[in-house]
Amino acid sequence: MSLRIGDTAPDFEIETTQGRIRFHDWANGSWVFFFSHPADFTPVCTTEMGRTAQLAPEFEKRGVKPLGLSTDSVKEHLAWISDVDATQNTTLTFPIVADKDKKVAELYGMIHPGEDDTAAVRTVFLIDPKMKIRLTMAYPMTVGRNFSEILRAIDALQLTDRMSVACPADWKPGDRVIIRPSLSDEEAKRQFPQGFETLRPYLRLTDVGTAD
Repeated sequence: MSLRIGDTAPDFEIETTQGRIRFHDWANGSWVFFFSHPADFTPVCTTEMGRTAQLAPEFEKRGVKPLGLSTDSVKEHLAWISDVDATQNTTLTFPIVADKDKKVAELYGMIHPGEDDTAAVRTVFLIDPKMKIRLTMAYPMTVGRNFSEILRAIDALQLTDRMSVACPADWKPGDRVIIRPSLSDEEAKRQFPQGFETLRPYLRLTDVGTAD
């Protein structure tokens, strides 16, 4: 299945390290960082699970629930979590899906046969409270995810949902943003009383500060 930005994230019911969940009910109006791993007890995956756990306060601050997935059993996941906590100096508290029969991995297109016929690659789905897919990323097995970029993307998505702006290349919180071309100058003056700089009629920059 090829999922695209704007699609509704498919629902599923499955066992996790925190019991059986139905995905949409578990999300319960939150943003979701849904991410897959090739296998338990593998080195890059261990660091990524650990980093997600370390960043729990950052995800919580943004109203985001992490949900991991690996094609191993709950028993294997629970044993692996002990390794993650010990080696990454953290406490992992988010659920990990036990997708032993690969149904969810197939549903979400997490298995890329050109990389591996059976193991899920490092796929990321950022899903909003309406269960719409807002961003996707896929990393090969040998390259760990950039978690600074994942948080930056969440910040950008949430900002552009609140305001009629877009985020330029390499944007980070606190940087100037682009006023959307669909907004007239008159409407832009009303929405952005702090003012804006017009580089071109279609390229207007303004400072919206940072969210608390």
